[in-house]
Amino acid sequence: MLSLTPMERPRLHLVDGTFELYRAHFSPRPSHAAPDGRDNKATVGLISSLLGLLHDPAEEVTHLAVAFDNPIASFRNELFEGYKSDLGVPPELRAQFDAAEAACRALGVTVWSMQRWEADDALATAATRFAAETSQVRILTPDKDLGQCVRGTQVVQVDRIRQKVIDEEGLREARGVAPESIPDLLALTGDTADGIPGLPGFGAKSAATLLGHYGRLEDIPDDPLAWEVKVRGAPRLAATLAARREDASLYKTLATLVTDVPLPEDFEGLRFTGVPRDAFGAWCAAEGAGRLAERPKRWR
Repeated sequence: MLSLTPMERPRLHLVDGTFELYRAHFSPRPSHAAPDGRDNKATVGLISSLLGLLHDPAEEVTHLAVAFDNPIASFRNELFEGYKSDLGVPPELRAQFDAAEAACRALGVTVWSMQRWEADDALATAATRFAAETSQVRILTPDKDLGQCVRGTQVVQVDRIRQKVIDEEGLREARGVAPESIPDLLALTGDTADGIPGLPGFGAKSAATLLGHYGRLEDIPDDPLAWEVKVRGAPRLAATLAARREDASLYKTLATLVTDVPLPEDFEGLRFTGVPRDAFGAWCAAEGAGRLAERPKRWR
């Protein structure tokens, strides 16, 4: 794993806005309400977090975009009924989805609002499209599925909560597989955050052992006697995989991120040129977040 140290410019920071919004909502920080009585704790917390990022000398933000799931539904819900959706989202949090996007725009940040696709698809697309134009792409989310985008030290994941930067070597050490095998891994083990159930009996160790050797689900033999690695409970796991390859294939499709979402901006269109003073001041006043109005250090 790499340390959070400054790097040569330019870099691209890609933020999972939905994750940050949830994190702010469920944080232990006190509740917050706008002057009109609206619960806006999550939105204010999100903007506070982004201001922290923008002013972090270790990050040196020059190019930035924030992606949101709005709504929490995508083409994947058409493929699998159990995939994550808006069901179960606290209503006071769901009511802030549009407001959170407006707040980010008031901060002067590029916003990608996903409907047909997911926020993770936008992040994956940007990481793929712009990697060659940057010294590094930094994807700010701990979500496991974004691990498939990691490439060497050029595209990394940043877990701000744990202050960790995960490059390809760190991902292989943590997950036991290469980045391109992450969808296969999630297909076997499941991903509760996305509603992917996985296959019964497969844990992180058994799945990683198989995929660390074979790479893809499709290349794992049905016959456990043909397996070239030792896995505990191999006969049972092989029988499950053989019987449920169609399910596993679907789960892999669900876990595979789209890398050609039609994002409108080019790389320079993502440049952060400072917080627009009037727009941000108006937002702070409307949201009863006057303390945030004093925090920006880069204005335009």
